[in-house]
Amino acid sequence: MLIVTSDLVAGKRIVRTLGLVRGSTVRARHIGQDILALLKNIVGGEVTTYSELLQSSREEALERMAAEARALGANGVVGIRFATASVMSGAAEILAYGTAVVLEDVEEG
Repeated sequence: MLIVTSDLVAGKRIVRTLGLVRGSTVRARHIGQDILALLKNIVGGEVTTYSELLQSSREEALERMAAEARALGANGVVGIRFATASVMSGAAEILAYGTAVVLEDVEEG
């Protein structure tokens, strides 16, 4: 499954557009991590627990989006974007969305 942020893929052509696909996950922080993050905020530096949480959330959202695209018969998703939303105090949704497509190689010659 080819997943790209661009609308076109070099060396490929879109032969069928299958529509919007999306994948999301809602994650909550652990209170202990919040306390550590607050301390890190005071002294400065990267809050690695949040960075890791966001990275795994993006990967999960991408995988769910790709699964939806595969179910439609797609072999690619173009124009992907991410969005986030706070759903409640301490929890956020990460959404990945794009257009499911069928791609084929462009014949040279």
